[in-house]
Amino acid sequence: MKRNIYYSASIRIVIIINLLIIMTFALYAQDEVRWKNKKCALVLTYDDALNVHLDNVIPALDSLELKATFYIPGSFPNVKTRAREWSKIAEKGHELGNHTLFHPCEGKAYGREWVPPTYDLNAYTLKRIIDEIKMANTLLELLDGRTRRTFAYTCGDTKAGDSSFIPTVKSLFAGARGVEGKMQKLNDIDLYNIGSYMIKGESAAQLIALVKKAMESNSLLVFLFHGVGGEHSINVSLADHRELLYFLKQNEKDIWVSTFVDIADYIKINQKQ
Repeated sequence: MKRNIYYSASIRIVIIINLLIIMTFALYAQDEVRWKNKKCALVLTYDDALNVHLDNVIPALDSLELKATFYIPGSFPNVKTRAREWSKIAEKGHELGNHTLFHPCEGKAYGREWVPPTYDLNAYTLKRIIDEIKMANTLLELLDGRTRRTFAYTCGDTKAGDSSFIPTVKSLFAGARGVEGKMQKLNDIDLYNIGSYMIKGESAAQLIALVKKAMESNSLLVFLFHGVGGEHSINVSLADHRELLYFLKQNEKDIWVSTFVDIADYIKINQKQ
């Protein structure tokens, strides 16, 4: 009788161990296929509606059939002078994201001497920034005909005076990009403050190293570019940018490259509640 008891206990232990092994492999596999059966997700974002985005970036992206998000401050000169071209890139599947009308930032923060007093978020009311964001949405809809898009916090700032405008951003957009340099797994992501890596002259090798890290950790990686081959003090060379794009294309079986809005929608659907 005692032998049968021991035998039964042993069977139960074996069954439990096997179940734990199966669950471990299932969880591992789930991480592996989390991003549309690819190892990681990646978004290329470009801020401030620069000429180089239309002249340098779009031809490079389109030649490799890669999609990206361009965050547009509505009042910037190139929005008006090249409006038809911005409309055309939206027709090709790129996203025009909201970056407010006047690109206000917190002027009292360190290194923000360049912020005009008129566009200092410390002097803004909550109504003013909300009106500005909504008007930028109207302008973008005139360019691309779309009502669904994402938002990028200017300078990463989220307050007008002492009031947060994140609740308004949540009500108007599919997601929002911040400026904290981090990559995260799907269930760790805050849809309305997704981290990004601001590129300031990094080499192609450094950019590709970040992509490889995202692949290894099954994470979302967002690149934040300004100048590409010039036009902005925060810049990446054309050669390094091109090499990054080639790497993404060569590894597209493992890397899901898409617009911010598409990936934000995927996150919302697939995050565990």
